[in-house]
Amino acid sequence: MPGHQHEVSFRFLAQPTDVNFGGKVHGGMAMKWIDQAGYACAVAWSGAYCVTASVSGIQFVAPILIGDLVTVRARLIHTGTSSMHMAVDVLASDLRKGEQRLATSCVMVFVALDAPDGKPTPVPRWEPRDEGERKLQAHARRLQQLSREMEQLVDTRADENRRDPG
Repeated sequence: MPGHQHEVSFRFLAQPTDVNFGGKVHGGMAMKWIDQAGYACAVAWSGAYCVTASVSGIQFVAPILIGDLVTVRARLIHTGTSSMHMAVDVLASDLRKGEQRLATSCVMVFVALDAPDGKPTPVPRWEPRDEGERKLQAHARRLQQLSREMEQLVDTRADENRRDPG
């Protein structure tokens, strides 16, 4: 039911096929997991097909090793008219030692569409319930503003390159 589930978690073991030659999970594999969990959370909240619009501030904090229990948690931190901002964390646990560590984190933006090749469609409004969620929402709004500023900078540079190719 749209507008009710604002958090999704995936749990699984890191497999030998997930790692690079150094024996650590590929960054690209962690990004795939992040996109999947973010998508599931966006669809659960909106009840619509969703597409990834952006990924901001991805940080690879600690390695994930073969056999680690991986938890990918996506949670809604802000909604626009048709967009949803998700904080996504990847946690790795050494089951033998009982230690959990943050491996990767980022903020993603998804847009709900009325059909797979359709137009943006409204999503239910999300409201923070506590101070921690209010801080995450404020962070999402700051990232949104930075993204707009970056778009303007990129547009300006593209215009300059068209006038003066080099």
